[in-house]
Amino acid sequence: MSAESSTPLVVPAVAHPRAQEVATFGAVHLEVTDLGRSTAFWTDVIGLVLRSEQADEVQLGTATETLVTLHPGAKTGFLQGHSGLYHLAIHPPTAADFARILLRLIRAGWQISPTDHIMSKAIYLLDPDGITVEITLETPERMLEFVFDDSGPYVVRRDGSRSTGREPLDVRLALQALPDDDTTLPVPEGTRIGHVHLYVGDLHAAYAFYQSFGFNQAVWAPRFHMGDLGGGGAFNHRIAVNTWQGIGAPQSPAGTARMRAFTLHLDTHQRLDHVLGTLRHDITETDGGYLLKDPSQNTILLSA
Repeated sequence: MSAESSTPLVVPAVAHPRAQEVATFGAVHLEVTDLGRSTAFWTDVIGLVLRSEQADEVQLGTATETLVTLHPGAKTGFLQGHSGLYHLAIHPPTAADFARILLRLIRAGWQISPTDHIMSKAIYLLDPDGITVEITLETPERMLEFVFDDSGPYVVRRDGSRSTGREPLDVRLALQALPDDDTTLPVPEGTRIGHVHLYVGDLHAAYAFYQSFGFNQAVWAPRFHMGDLGGGGAFNHRIAVNTWQGIGAPQSPAGTARMRAFTLHLDTHQRLDHVLGTLRHDITETDGGYLLKDPSQNTILLSA
């Protein structure tokens, strides 16, 4: 048994709940097979607002902010075995808003996997093309620490009890946060992209790449083929990377449903200049910011 495998990795809860985070997310761009079908999923099933609709692009989100942008052109659904998007996460601002999306999904008859991570409450589901979506309610106040040992990962609650962090969510309890049962209301202001989880081909290279943006080490667990990075606030899970699709996994080929890019807004222009100066290569300036790729060729639109 190696030293790495015999030494538990303990990740404490973040102690700075009001700290400004190093970055926030803008729109995640998805390539889909059927623009109308995917638009209906995001508006009717999830509750996003249709912000603009054109033949080559549909923007969805809150009344004032785009969270997901759809692009047509994919010929087949999401393909396993590649680097790219594992899931994007929609974070509603309150327990009631989370419960309203949960009730929408139940009434729509959509297949879901409600999961209690302790640091968050999550609903996992697939979009019409098989792209994984997570609806997340941040609850870091419920977690004391996250532990990896030889038996695998587990979470310690604030009261000292243990959880796998992957137990079924108490759906009935979650729905009690709803003040009413109106599922016609769209997602409110404050709903945002709260994290992205990426498949990568080189764990070390991807982790170092995102650390260069200022993301802090939350979990580094190469023996479990994954790493997690926080932005400096109470919810220590903003960008996660894993090699679960294989070492050296290539990007999904053109014509498959996939992520085209995700958007990161860094907290200061100084941080943006530092990142651009550090990377120096394969950067394209656009009207919306700077396009660049991580070591696994996942595309980021970067701005401040």
